[in-house]
Amino acid sequence: LSPPPRRCSYNTMSTTTVFNRSTSPLLTRGIRYRASSFLAVLPKPAKRTGSPVSSRVSLRIFAEADQPVVKIGTRGSPLALAQAYLTRDLLKKNFSELAIDGALEICIIKTTGDKVLDQPLADIGGKGLFTRELDVALLDGRIDIAVHSMKDVPTYLPDGTILPCMLPREDVRDAFISIKYDDLSEMPEGSVVGTASLRRQSQLLARYPGLKCVNFRGNVQSRIRKLQEDVVDCTLLAIAGLNRMDMTQHATKILDTDVMLPAVAQGAIGITCRSGDVKQIGFLDKLNHEETRIAVECERSFLAALDGSCRTPIAGHARKDGDKLKFDGLIASLDGSEILETSREANWSYTDAVSAGKDAGEELKKQAPAEFFANLIEHGGNW
Repeated sequence: LSPPPRRCSYNTMSTTTVFNRSTSPLLTRGIRYRASSFLAVLPKPAKRTGSPVSSRVSLRIFAEADQPVVKIGTRGSPLALAQAYLTRDLLKKNFSELAIDGALEICIIKTTGDKVLDQPLADIGGKGLFTRELDVALLDGRIDIAVHSMKDVPTYLPDGTILPCMLPREDVRDAFISIKYDDLSEMPEGSVVGTASLRRQSQLLARYPGLKCVNFRGNVQSRIRKLQEDVVDCTLLAIAGLNRMDMTQHATKILDTDVMLPAVAQGAIGITCRSGDVKQIGFLDKLNHEETRIAVECERSFLAALDGSCRTPIAGHARKDGDKLKFDGLIASLDGSEILETSREANWSYTDAVSAGKDAGEELKKQAPAEFFANLIEHGGNW
């Protein structure tokens, strides 16, 4: 098990303090001295060679302080922390200077979306509620990189931030979870489905109009507990999250994408940093999985073309098939009574993928009745 994260202190800026022999007992013992932003190994005193010991100590401390230190920002849910630990471990594996004790620090940032759990996301401002506080912490320097579930990231990033890295994508499918039933088809009319996702709700009701969907939010553990307490008859969760937390034993059945088309960017982890931060960009470039990035950006361009939000049931899935990209997307009415679908095939390249997603989104936007977008909240925009 990974150790609990050391929490960042935001009250003061870290500073480098140089001790001399007369004020620091540490110098007489050659032991480690930890400041909040670096790890310095202080040397044992040496004989004078023309310059005072304190001068030679100062040079050594500043050299050690130049070692990279990365503060990793994340939400505090178990799934978010699992994703932050994965990022930390990949950085350690790929960069020897980051494997040094103290070079990486996980900083928990509580977002508005984590605090308000008794209302649907659409009623309190949409998915940006899971990213805004992390964006602010990134821009004001409290953290150096931010780890996100890509399906929570708005299609427009705040000025001053970039998204240079996506980690290899997990399984994109949804899992059906129930204690009473083995399959959705077994559920009688009036059965209660717990889900906060309008995408899942609309696709479920299209196939099984007799089901009743109720708002069901919280982390994975709390949702499964509510299911065990008979609050609802079933729920649906991304299998990617269950895989990352070793909780797949709770999945009753994994739904194929032709039964439940996934959310845009489902199963993908994205990492943002400040624009122009050459050091962090260098780290993240090496971690980036380009196949995931191309597929996810295709889906995000589809979403952006639709001005998609948490009030609009939208699904999209792009993947590599040989040297081609294949994409499927849909937009639906809230009750699932009408679903519009589209698909695209394009050459496998970033430019062609983004173009295919945009074209698919523009096609459906022209076809969709006005009521599909009556309750639209812009996905992203002015954060």
